[in-house]
Amino acid sequence: MKRRSLLVGTAALALTQLLGGCNTAAAGLRVLFLKDSIPSQLLKDFRQHLTQKTALNFAPRAQLAELFMLLEQWHGKSTKPQSDSRTGFSFSLPFSSPPPADQADLVTLGDSWLAAAIQQGLVQPLAVEQLSGWAQLPAQWQALVRRDQGGNLDPQGQIWAAPYRWGTLMIAYHKEKFDALGWAPQDWADLWRPELTQQISLPDSARAVIGLTLKRLGRSVNSENLEAIATLQSELTALQQQVKFYSSDAYLQPLILKDTWLAVGWSTDLLPLVERNPALAAVVPVSGTILWSDLWVRPATAAQGADGAASAASAAAASPANQAIALAEQWIEFCWKPEIATKLSVLTAAASPMVALNRTGLPESLKTNALLLPDPKILRQSEFLLPLAAATATQYQQVWQALRQSGGVRSN
Repeated sequence: MKRRSLLVGTAALALTQLLGGCNTAAAGLRVLFLKDSIPSQLLKDFRQHLTQKTALNFAPRAQLAELFMLLEQWHGKSTKPQSDSRTGFSFSLPFSSPPPADQADLVTLGDSWLAAAIQQGLVQPLAVEQLSGWAQLPAQWQALVRRDQGGNLDPQGQIWAAPYRWGTLMIAYHKEKFDALGWAPQDWADLWRPELTQQISLPDSARAVIGLTLKRLGRSVNSENLEAIATLQSELTALQQQVKFYSSDAYLQPLILKDTWLAVGWSTDLLPLVERNPALAAVVPVSGTILWSDLWVRPATAAQGADGAASAASAAAASPANQAIALAEQWIEFCWKPEIATKLSVLTAAASPMVALNRTGLPESLKTNALLLPDPKILRQSEFLLPLAAATATQYQQVWQALRQSGGVRSN
């Protein structure tokens, strides 16, 4: 799962000015985004959308971990080992780390990093509720970014991020193998079928593996008391018999080579693979799955106006700091425009939340793409991985460690 990997081992990319304007001290907008999450055409469209010439600096970064690391560095924190509840990867700064980029006005952050960013004071709330696009954002995504000061979901909490794309945990499989079996995977329960003994690769992630097992049992992926689920341990033990290896970044080649028949992975990895390899197919489990979302966040150390969140209407003639805030809001609103949301969904391996449920006016090729846009019923049964209370998180780790220590399955 390369896109979700949190291994930080490569040098940071130099801040690249993609849209003109070379004086970062001047009024303008500086954005660091996850590589491949924003098509270059959208950046050109945004330039044309603005009513006056403005310095726009958009630069990609290869990993979400690197972006989180920069948030910490800008805040004057020394980076400590972190882990993502989705992948299970831990990371820490390399021994020789590149100097941090100049502070950005907006940064991409994965949803599973948001709680930690809020808890550490790395990000500030966004004043996006007044933007017209916010009202069109599906309730699942609105709820995802309303948090309390501890990073937990709170319907009355502040808005800490602006979702701009999303995807799923899905199943990819080798069509030839399943044609011979006379059936194809449709749901999580199929992973337990005896024909697949030692033929599956799973993410090396406690939350993902326990989560999909909970979905198979009709439970929430964020269940709070695993000990109360009597059949969970036996189901996990049975699933382990099906697994050839656990991996979060090395399962694609074995699937192509038929070393495994089926792999569970994140859509940004599997969709491009299936598209270029006709021997493979994929499915989003019909009972629901785990969702992820990439978000725009504003670093807490970025320059702020006196009120901390100046609006576009009042900032036109204000300081460069407030002008940057206004531009950031314009960029977020731009990403939520129906035609831009459609373009983002067509040109990347992820969809905009603005097209998740309302598919009116979408091109047929997008509307019928059941992998990129699963049926709304499936989405309503799907969940984001949410922060767990400390005691619950300990339960998940204990269950996971006991499963992995039972032996018989290697990690790659």
